[in-house]
Amino acid sequence: MRTHLHELVADAAARRGGAPALTYKDDTVSYAQLWQGVAAVGAGLVRLGVERGDRVAVWTEKRIEAVEAMFGASAAGGVFVPVNPLLRPRQVGYILADCAVRVLVTTPERYALLRAELEQVKSVEHVVLIGGGRAGSDRQTVTVWSMLRDGDPLGSTGTGIDVDMAAILYTSGSTGRPKGVVLSHRNLLAGAASVSSYLANSADDVILAALPLSFDAGFSQLTTAFTVGAHVVLMNYLLPGDVVRLCARHRVTGLTCVPPLWLQLADQPWPEEASTHLRYFANTGGRMPKATLERLRGTFPNALPYLMYGLTEAFRSTYLDPSEVDRRPDSIGRAIPNAEILVIRPDGTPCEPGEEGELVHRGALVALGYWNDPARTAQRFRPAPGRDGQLLPEPAVWSGDTVVRDEEGYLYFVGRIDDMIKTSGYRVSPTEIEEVVYDSGLARDAVALGRPDPKLGQRVVLVVSPPDGAEVDRTALLAVLKRELPPYMLPREIVVRPTLPRSPNGKFDRNLLRQELTS
Repeated sequence: MRTHLHELVADAAARRGGAPALTYKDDTVSYAQLWQGVAAVGAGLVRLGVERGDRVAVWTEKRIEAVEAMFGASAAGGVFVPVNPLLRPRQVGYILADCAVRVLVTTPERYALLRAELEQVKSVEHVVLIGGGRAGSDRQTVTVWSMLRDGDPLGSTGTGIDVDMAAILYTSGSTGRPKGVVLSHRNLLAGAASVSSYLANSADDVILAALPLSFDAGFSQLTTAFTVGAHVVLMNYLLPGDVVRLCARHRVTGLTCVPPLWLQLADQPWPEEASTHLRYFANTGGRMPKATLERLRGTFPNALPYLMYGLTEAFRSTYLDPSEVDRRPDSIGRAIPNAEILVIRPDGTPCEPGEEGELVHRGALVALGYWNDPARTAQRFRPAPGRDGQLLPEPAVWSGDTVVRDEEGYLYFVGRIDDMIKTSGYRVSPTEIEEVVYDSGLARDAVALGRPDPKLGQRVVLVVSPPDGAEVDRTALLAVLKRELPPYMLPREIVVRPTLPRSPNGKFDRNLLRQELTS
């Protein structure tokens, strides 16, 4: 029985040691080679002093070393923290400090950008640099990747039990800075088994990993593949044509994307050698437009479409069986295997079919909570009502999403309960954008909103009022935002108002602003 994440690789190496596990650019490693690398990295982390529960952050583009570092952290008994490579140094520094990272794995180029922030992060003791080069540091010991992997092999792996922490994935909240979702080994293993079962993954699959590994759906491309011994092709997305090219080159059979990427891919010419091998294509991170879905089905005539819904706090919640796509293309489906999905009224009672309520997920995929944030954990992770009205003993995830269930049990997404902006497959905190505006001094008041967008799901609109005695310099403000925020957080429009409306309790009236922007 598997109890730790890295055992996925160890077991696949024992069964299919010579089979390809990972490809990055022109390099391919077998499962035996991948396991050798994971074990070597685990041993190196132990030599650096990593102990059970210590956090190991990985801030780099998708590459074989990044995968070895994440699974190697598990082998060492640590907790890996995948950091989105698009984040700016200020945001990376916040994550490192928030979960007290002890070891940072990155590249020399990224380390140079982060040096100033690292001076304020007291927990980071070691920096491991991938790709050569060695930089000096006043506070951290710097180790080159080859030196980390060059040593005695790991004697034993995976101290602890399956409910121990395995990973912390950072996701934006509706207020404040990103929060760390704490996932156990059991969460990740159960999620991999569930998703790979309904996708019918097998050792014959070739899966293109196009989404960031810091995104739960992106990381699941690794775990679902490793569960069955499939081949994963890593790509760092640049242009939609690159996806087509890699699908042709590697005869990709499985591809999961978010709606903005699918919209781009639907416009690409797909030669037969790129499309004919695709067995399934899956959508997550927002609703796929019907027209796009139909175009993709025409492009991939041999592929089954999987429409999915999930949240980082529970990995994956629902999927729509491909056989139901024609009957209910707007549905997010029903619960994935080994999960139960409830629709609950504000008073805590179950909704009737056709009645709007909050989606609540219970089961083995429910995360352990938010890192070092008991208040928000208690708000989002709490017991759900059972059939007799009594609260069930284990915590469930209260998603913050409103859905409707029909008479046959299929779910339909209605909207967010909070002010979260869902854009390009990411959840974006309005407050995080607004804080950058306030820090700039270029506006007096600021409100970030999400507005419907056919390609992005939602686009970010920033509404500001001018600072006292001055005008808003849109160019300067946008320059500050570009410096401090990743591209997907940037506003597509900056609206200037003399004053921003407030509610009776003194807060900015976001609903009124939305109405005004619509009219």
